[in-house]
Amino acid sequence: MNLTLFDLDGTLIAGDSDHAFGQFMVTLGWVDADEHKRRNDAFYSQYQAGCLDIAEYIEFATAPWRHRPVTEQRQASERFMAEVMAPQLTRDARELIAGHQRAGDLVAIVTATNEFITRPIADALGVPHLIAVELDRDAAGAVTGRIRGVPSFRDGKIARVDQWLTSLGQRWDNFARTTFYSDSTNDLPLLERASEPVATHPSPALEAIALERGWRILRLFP
Repeated sequence: MNLTLFDLDGTLIAGDSDHAFGQFMVTLGWVDADEHKRRNDAFYSQYQAGCLDIAEYIEFATAPWRHRPVTEQRQASERFMAEVMAPQLTRDARELIAGHQRAGDLVAIVTATNEFITRPIADALGVPHLIAVELDRDAAGAVTGRIRGVPSFRDGKIARVDQWLTSLGQRWDNFARTTFYSDSTNDLPLLERASEPVATHPSPALEAIALERGWRILRLFP
């Protein structure tokens, strides 16, 4: 059996679901448009530059919705999926995933975006295994604004994949081939860990590394 891992944002979808959800909260009127956009864009720039404080970002990103009733949270998630994310789920991305599944690979999405945003996207793509940033919850089940456990970000992606494989009774060397698709240099640790790294719609920085190292380059959307 082979192991196939996918980054999500910029890899299976053209946009960034985390940043897009922040913009969607402006649409809902849950945040001040100008201030939230300013901070959301600043965090996104930090992510692209590889210097994001993910704990600070999660506190900011969940603040507008985490104290709202669960029904409002669910309705917002459903609207976001229908209006923003569904149009970004391309046939090519679906077929890439399905091809690995038909081949019998163990497939997972490994993303630095939180589970509240990404679980519906993974479901829509037909991927049961999702490794995302897990949100801490209080005794009543409410999101606190903190991260639970190791965030699946940069080196943390390797740690979280290790934990997931252990939970399945597996380990890296059980697989004949390990493939990881990603667009970002933030994912270099996991790309270097895979036996077959695939720079998928790569950023200019990742594309330069891929060309230098002879990694496969794949483009799923314009």
